[in-house]
Amino acid sequence: MEFEVMGLITVILLWLACILTVTERRRRHRQLEELGDQLPPGPRPWPVVGNIFQLGWSPHDSFAKLAGKHGPIMTLWLGSMSTVVISSNEVARDMFKNHDAVLAGRKIYEAMKGDHSNEGSLITAQYGPHWRMLRRLCTTEFFVTSRLDAMRGVRGRCIDRMVQFIEDASSSSNTNAIDVGRYFFLMAFNLIGNLMFSKDLLDPKSERGARFFFHANKVMEFAGKPNVADFLPILRWLDPQGIRRNTQFHVERAFKTAVEFIKDRLESMEEAEKRKDFLDVLLEFRGNGVEEPTMFSSRTINVIVFEMFTAGTDTTTSTLEWAMAELLHNPITLRKVQEELRTTLGSDEKLEETDIENFPYLKAVLKETLRLHPPLPFLVPHMAMDSCKFRGYYIPKETQILVNVWAIGRDPKTWEDPLVFKPERFLEHNMLDYKGHNFEFIPFGSGRRMCPAVPLVSRVLPLALGSLLHLFDWVLADGLKPEDMDMSERMGITLRKAVPLKVIPIPFKERHVGG
Repeated sequence: MEFEVMGLITVILLWLACILTVTERRRRHRQLEELGDQLPPGPRPWPVVGNIFQLGWSPHDSFAKLAGKHGPIMTLWLGSMSTVVISSNEVARDMFKNHDAVLAGRKIYEAMKGDHSNEGSLITAQYGPHWRMLRRLCTTEFFVTSRLDAMRGVRGRCIDRMVQFIEDASSSSNTNAIDVGRYFFLMAFNLIGNLMFSKDLLDPKSERGARFFFHANKVMEFAGKPNVADFLPILRWLDPQGIRRNTQFHVERAFKTAVEFIKDRLESMEEAEKRKDFLDVLLEFRGNGVEEPTMFSSRTINVIVFEMFTAGTDTTTSTLEWAMAELLHNPITLRKVQEELRTTLGSDEKLEETDIENFPYLKAVLKETLRLHPPLPFLVPHMAMDSCKFRGYYIPKETQILVNVWAIGRDPKTWEDPLVFKPERFLEHNMLDYKGHNFEFIPFGSGRRMCPAVPLVSRVLPLALGSLLHLFDWVLADGLKPEDMDMSERMGITLRKAVPLKVIPIPFKERHVGG
């Protein structure tokens, strides 16, 4: 009987969803006809589901192919969600240069809707005074050059520890293959832990850190899954896949652990030695009480802290794993970058952050990786805060805006041999960077909502990758040949390798001594 009732409820909900979706689309079309306006072109939507079935397993790739038919600005209907996809650097330039403010809203998916709105979230807060306050705090207190310089030693220690973990794994046997992405993730997680709390959260002795790591990882896993409730609003309360329910369960558990860290810090605020990490900044914040809170609540601090982990670990891991995969897939390029490092640094010397400018090919390898494998292929989805005209088309209020930076980075109109991994292109155009001004290459976005952590990323990525390339030679596991590597992608919160990269690290000193 219970199954029959649930089946009846499901049929009724789907019927209502069909009626509501079709009615909403007709209303919008009538409104546009009355105004004499039109949406950007796009494929014809199906009833209820719209263009969902055209998403495919790799939406960024599917949308790039659709853009080839319908143009670099096109409309898709994902269920009842109106979506505009931008797929060329010209349209992206127009968006960020001329329509940045009106398109600076955020489309919030169900998985990330907690019980406390978006309090404290820099990523999901709508553009306005609260968001500006959070952004200013990041750029002036955390990602400012003086603070990054002061914490150079922290970054170095986290990367040294990653190197030590890998050395320990390789010391027992030269045939031990490792999942190198896991080591990148642990390094990034510990790095954020030190920047936030001045401690290694993944210290073997820290049960609390391991608990926080587990719940943070589960949040990223659930939040990256496609959710039918995002596309059919009538199903939101039902949460049929349990994605919101599971995501928020692990968010709350992670928050509970973070509160313990904050409590420890509050109890030690009077210590003579002053760390001045980001938790100190949050605890000492005092706002004007008008557009800003007089001080941050524990909930707000939890959200900010947790967001730093989720935003910083997966993106760093994705980029570094792809860089290693592309180098092993292209052995000549791997030899070039290792030669650059080893002709400058001896086998016993350590790569320092201040050395990075001396290694242009290493930096070019990372830029080429970000061109082909941007960690967020659509960036974080934007939303129209009000209706507007854009390139002659009408963009209704609350329309989702996706900037397909994956497609822009592979556009044959911009890039020669766009699918070939060729770092040399960034040596020829060494002024081309990812700071949001070159719209053919915007892996971290542009404008108001650009990733604020780019100054930190530009220091961590080359130091981590360069250290491993300098200190180890790398062999694919199980005798796999470079040309046979699986270079396919999988979508989660970030764009990861579908098959984790398994490699055998061989300390360079051993090979060097052995001839």
